[in-house]
Amino acid sequence: MVAVSQYPSLIKKIIEEYAAVPSAVGEIETEVIIDEAKGHYELMRSGWVNGRRIHGALIHVDIRGDKIWIQHDGTEDGVANDLVAAGVPKDKIVLAFKSPELRKYADFAVA
Repeated sequence: MVAVSQYPSLIKKIIEEYAAVPSAVGEIETEVIIDEAKGHYELMRSGWVNGRRIHGALIHVDIRGDKIWIQHDGTEDGVANDLVAAGVPKDKIVLAFKSPELRKYADFAVA
């Protein structure tokens, strides 16, 4: 089991692994944004694909108390699955991108 004190380094490692994967299409820049003091972790993508502007978070994760809140997850495999594989218990992960009503049906924390 991963201790709360290890959450920042674990989240940074996961985000940096996704950041290392180049975009398959277009001219996309990747930016890792971390505010460790406030518990905010993001992977942003911006650029152009076929004349269309791309700008937004691929991953947005916050640490709140003793839980990891996944605010946005645009990955194929899921950041929650990466966290569980690394030893974070499911009851310490909140899928914040799902409504509170739907969270109670998932195997993860409600809040």
